[in-house]
Amino acid sequence: MKKMILSGVTALALFTGGVIGSGSIGSSVEAAQATLKFKDVPSTHWAAAAINSAVEQGFFKGYSDGTFKPSSPVTKAEMASILGRLTDQPNAAAQEANNFTDVPEWAKGGVSSAIAKGFIIPSNYNGKLDAKASLTRGEMATWLAQGLTVVDPDYKQALSDVTNTVIPAKEYFTGKLASNQKNAVAVALGTGLMSVASDKNFGTDRTTTRAEVAVLISRYANVAKTKPADFQGLNELREVGLRGTNINIIAPKYKVLPESRYPESEDYSKVTGDFAKVRNQELVTKTNYADIKVKNWIVINPYLEGAARSIYYPVFVDENSKPLRGAYYSFAEFEMNIKNSMNQLQAGSLIQTVSMNPVISPSSKAVLNYSVPHINDLLGSKGVFNVKNPVYWGKGLLHFDKELNPEVFLRLKDGTYFKVIPINN
Repeated sequence: MKKMILSGVTALALFTGGVIGSGSIGSSVEAAQATLKFKDVPSTHWAAAAINSAVEQGFFKGYSDGTFKPSSPVTKAEMASILGRLTDQPNAAAQEANNFTDVPEWAKGGVSSAIAKGFIIPSNYNGKLDAKASLTRGEMATWLAQGLTVVDPDYKQALSDVTNTVIPAKEYFTGKLASNQKNAVAVALGTGLMSVASDKNFGTDRTTTRAEVAVLISRYANVAKTKPADFQGLNELREVGLRGTNINIIAPKYKVLPESRYPESEDYSKVTGDFAKVRNQELVTKTNYADIKVKNWIVINPYLEGAARSIYYPVFVDENSKPLRGAYYSFAEFEMNIKNSMNQLQAGSLIQTVSMNPVISPSSKAVLNYSVPHINDLLGSKGVFNVKNPVYWGKGLLHFDKELNPEVFLRLKDGTYFKVIPINN
């Protein structure tokens, strides 16, 4: 990876500590040595290495009292100045003018450069950047995602593809994730640029700290040199956004049978293996208690470790949880329109496929921590639904064992039916 260096000679002389420009940088050796003296950044600090690197490269300096203040927030003007000086970042083909009226003099050049490099889009603002305000994580995700679209046009496509995706963050499931930041948060999570906190929230309204920025500088450089298609998590988010499921990535052996293997008595033109044609469409039900749709379908292979795991693993599955006989976990988000009344058991009679079970929701601690909508939240006395239009996640299994009926079959009211099974060739 090519080492990131500073561009321009903008000196932020107004700061005693904080962001610095190339005009006030000593040698990299001196800078690196300086970080070792920060009283508040021990070698065990989670961002110690990134802070050392950021100081060495001249993005930050310490304070006169010997501290770095890793938990102090970074302002929009400061972050714009850092992003504007990333020399590996190309300029955007189409650039808007810096029409902000509230940017301090020392930051105007840096903000203009950040605009030129595509991180900041002035037309998204009302003439004011609120430059002295602390940068939030939501806006940070937006700036970084916008920067990636300049590096590779496929990142721009990715930002569009994730519009209707399921985002592995608590705010998504609680409905508190702002729509204007949702896509950027998805890309930030899918590329590993940013992550959720211990409370499982992304924290869009939380401020971005100096330590976080030090880490993000390095991460952004790595992500910008990587093709979007090389991130499994981002691929899953895009697939779910476009088709409502990640099965093609997690369980690619599940496919629709070719026409040559179907009996002549069946109308093959009605068969589909594309879940996008099933998503949000009314299904044929075996009973008449309610109309039902499947909004999203998430499949998780619980036998993988590390980066090979689904990006949705932490949302639905507890560590070391594995079903029997090599099955994968299958989680479906149901939307129903109950006609009169319906209890929990009657919900299970609507559709009957082991991969999508409307009777129960996942019982993992993970689901509780992420506040995934659960059937128990919608049931009143005697297990009767207390709302007419429940939306919640159900739990099933995706089997590969032929003895356990591995077929996934759903019939739509328009005559189309979704039918996939594991195929080895």
